[in-house]
Amino acid sequence: MYKQQDKSADVIYYNGKIYTMDQNMTIVQSFAVKGQYLIDTGTFDEMKQYGNSDTKYVNLDRACVIPGLIEGHTHLLKFGEVSMQIDCFWKQKEEIFQQLREKADTLCPGEWIQSDFGWNNEVWEDKSYPTKEELDAVIPDNPVSLGRCDGHMLWLNSKALELAGITKDTPNPQGGEILKREDGELLGCVSDNACKLVVDKIPPLTEKQMEEALLCAQNESFKLGFTSVMAMNVISSHIRCMKKLFEEDRLQLRISGALGALPGEADDLSWKSYYKTGPEIGLYEKHLSIRAVKYFADGSFGSQSAALYEDYTDRPGYRGKLNHSDEELYALVKEAYSHGFQVITHAIGDRANRQVIDTYEKVLGENSGADHRFRIEHFQLVTEEDVDRIRKLGILPGMQAIHAPRSAPMAERRIGKERAARSYASGMPWKKGVKVIGGSDSPSSPANPFWGIYAAVTRKDQDGNPEGGWFPENCISREAALRTYTDWAAFGQFEENIKGTIEKGKLADFVILDRDIMECPVDEIKDICVLKTVLGGKCVYEHI
Repeated sequence: MYKQQDKSADVIYYNGKIYTMDQNMTIVQSFAVKGQYLIDTGTFDEMKQYGNSDTKYVNLDRACVIPGLIEGHTHLLKFGEVSMQIDCFWKQKEEIFQQLREKADTLCPGEWIQSDFGWNNEVWEDKSYPTKEELDAVIPDNPVSLGRCDGHMLWLNSKALELAGITKDTPNPQGGEILKREDGELLGCVSDNACKLVVDKIPPLTEKQMEEALLCAQNESFKLGFTSVMAMNVISSHIRCMKKLFEEDRLQLRISGALGALPGEADDLSWKSYYKTGPEIGLYEKHLSIRAVKYFADGSFGSQSAALYEDYTDRPGYRGKLNHSDEELYALVKEAYSHGFQVITHAIGDRANRQVIDTYEKVLGENSGADHRFRIEHFQLVTEEDVDRIRKLGILPGMQAIHAPRSAPMAERRIGKERAARSYASGMPWKKGVKVIGGSDSPSSPANPFWGIYAAVTRKDQDGNPEGGWFPENCISREAALRTYTDWAAFGQFEENIKGTIEKGKLADFVILDRDIMECPVDEIKDICVLKTVLGGKCVYEHI
């Protein structure tokens, strides 16, 4: 926290409706800022004591102000990188094919065409997984790799399969699947750990491209009101690029990084080097911290790679796969924890969630003294017993409410209504007093936090569907939904003492909105627009 010395303010904001998001949900009308910190909050008369002849006064015109939003789960580089690739996001096949044709016209034969996140078979008339022949008919000479919207499956043409050395006889790796037809021939899709066979053959981003992607992600984040993000699955090259941009004063977004590669990506084992030196915390004036490690216990419902106890409803005899044996996951978690790192593990299926809880419990039972704040990301298909166990162990669920209504038809088809009713269910842990960390998992879902808050409160997507909400008993309150993006998200990064609320001594990160997020009609939450984003006392985005 900021230690106050000179009490004179650089700026005093007044005449606003300011939701501090403190423990009492205090609402104030004014606050004073010096440098990148908040001097104090209260009435305008109370803030005037911090003014002098150089102080700037800003009339908020009764606007709604909230703390700078915290994206609790994003793949930051990918968020920017997808803007440089063809746009397959929830597009129909013919739209994708047309983009492929246009892209191929700009390339030489043999150059790769990519889209890391995007296509979704759930929006196609034929909801089955796509085939290599469909891509071959459009692009025969360039290898094509198109990622499903969840990031757990690649759609490939024959050229890409050939370069990856994948044949019908290639065995499935642990935690991955090479999809085949009934006759044993290759379908053209691979999931999770099998993606590595392909990704290893794709040239990595250049340094310039990586910088462009990060800066693009930063700009989009500021437009959405984010001043901080939890960047999942960062590796050494990402961190080097971030540090370079911070040193050049081109990167201002606050980033908490979780080490580890995405499924299928080349893993540089960056956490191994960090284990020798320990976490990095608060670099560049509290802009960059690397203090977590991220693992994957399984895949996703959409790619049928989430690990279940019972069969997929639409694939009898198949229950998905765990990415690690119990012994492997235990060794990974124990090693990270022993070196002072927070452990974050992706778990979708009930079998994967139970494996992660069991592993965390075992490791914590051996050394429970530290403030661990272990996280389970998605915490998707669970039971009341699982919720009780994480509450007792102090495990934090990171849950992306925006996934629920957008995935509703797919989830019901994959796992049936009984299991779907307790999936993506933020209300289950919230009702038992567990802090839930919000986010979008962008770019697998739109990053818009107001769509996420709306989904948490209504269980509807940004178009207001389904009517009445999808299993509305899993809704959470409006205040709780906002906390998932503010103080609870800060707690999930060990940074609740410096951000997440508008309070004396904390960072002057805040957002001005075009309407009152706590009082507007509930269906207007999804339409909220950010008027201004302020980070460390400096305006980094203003709506024109």
